[in-house]
Amino acid sequence: MADIERVQEMEKSLNDCVSALQSLNGELEKFNALRERMIRLFHYYGSEGWYQDREGELPADVPAGVLSEDAVYDLITDVREAAFRMLETGTDILKNRI
Repeated sequence: MADIERVQEMEKSLNDCVSALQSLNGELEKFNALRERMIRLFHYYGSEGWYQDREGELPADVPAGVLSEDAVYDLITDVREAAFRMLETGTDILKNRI
């Protein structure tokens, strides 16, 4: 006779893993769709145009976090960290064949 608890536990693991992988793939698609915009943003940060825009005046109701020194820099470092995590996870999966 099958072990019902084990089957239920493995069924939950299967469903959770399928769901997580579907979510991951969806988020990777969104991220990759934004890559060209991200590249443009990273090139803008610290450029002559960025410095000109920082010195210019904007209406008070125009969000301008992109002109801060930290927002884009933090995004760059977060993207690099995520890339390293993806590499480490991918390498581990391939090495361990899981």
